[in-house]
Amino acid sequence: MTIELKRSAQAVAESFKSADLVFGGKKLSILRSGTGAPIVLFHSLLADRTSFDPLALMLAKTHDVITLSLPGFPGSDFVGSELSALADQIVGAIATLKLSQKPILLGNGFGGFVALVCALRHPDFAARLVLADCGACFSEPGRAAFRNMSNAAKEKGLEAVADIAMRRLFAPEFQSQNPELIADRKSRFLTLPTETFHGACAALSELDLRSQIAGMSLPALVLVGDMDEATPPPMSHELAQLLPNAQLIVLESCAHVPQLQSPNVFMENIKAFIAA
Repeated sequence: MTIELKRSAQAVAESFKSADLVFGGKKLSILRSGTGAPIVLFHSLLADRTSFDPLALMLAKTHDVITLSLPGFPGSDFVGSELSALADQIVGAIATLKLSQKPILLGNGFGGFVALVCALRHPDFAARLVLADCGACFSEPGRAAFRNMSNAAKEKGLEAVADIAMRRLFAPEFQSQNPELIADRKSRFLTLPTETFHGACAALSELDLRSQIAGMSLPALVLVGDMDEATPPPMSHELAQLLPNAQLIVLESCAHVPQLQSPNVFMENIKAFIAA
């Protein structure tokens, strides 16, 4: 891990308070810091909540930042694989905080899909959405990729797909330039419970939210890295076109986790939207 990311991780550990929210008898682990309008961070399937560390520190200067460990990920209880179940658990758990205003939901990858489902199932819950590198539906090759990863991991373990997972998170050139970061990300990926991984792969391989989101009026900012191989840019273009009140930003030279790869660029591009 780079020196900057190590410093971010240490700063988060020092300034963010951990808490376990309980809803329906299930635990949801969060980190929280800052004051202002609440913003909830939803991480990707192939990365944990630490992928938000640099961004979370910047956001905490102006917002009440709540970083989730999604249900079924380390620290949070498994509630099943359906995105609807994850969304209901998160909304119910966040409700126990009795926030003074509706939160902004910021999701990356898998977390973006979950955030979108939260807004669909609970239309009065969120104030606005920031959706980074996700979409409304995968192509058939995209669906097959999840099935293939899951099958390979079932046969040989997560180690067998760790390099594929890293390729889906970061472009090859970035990987070669940041070997410590990639080693850290890979080790974190390998802590993912296999039940969660297989369930999420199955859910994403069947996902199609296109007919549901067409009637959503919630303000949304859709971002995508132009080098994203996991959720290619056409998915975000389609998402922004389908959402009635959305704008699209393409982040140059970024892949699937732009908030980790280029946190300053990411922050600059969301600043006005989350301040509105």
